[in-house]
Amino acid sequence: KRFSEPKEQRRPWKIWFYDTSKQAVGALFIHFYNVFLSSRTEEDPCFLYLLNFILDTTLGMLLIWLGVKVVSRIVQRKKYKYLLFGEYG
Repeated sequence: KRFSEPKEQRRPWKIWFYDTSKQAVGALFIHFYNVFLSSRTEEDPCFLYLLNFILDTTLGMLLIWLGVKVVSRIVQRKKYKYLLFGEYG
């Protein structure tokens, strides 16, 4: 993905690593959480895993998007320069 960005707009390696590692850790956490939840039931574990995955990728993404919007507005109003999303100093 990094190499598909225009060369003059590419993020430095350090920032790219921060962005991708957050996504990887989050995906890993959700995967193991879904496996754990699906193994704790008498129902079909594959169906519950799929249901959790679909809810995470739809409702979960909506909640994350809303959370980012709310926090971004608070940061702009309070003029917190160290809490801007995507800014690593």
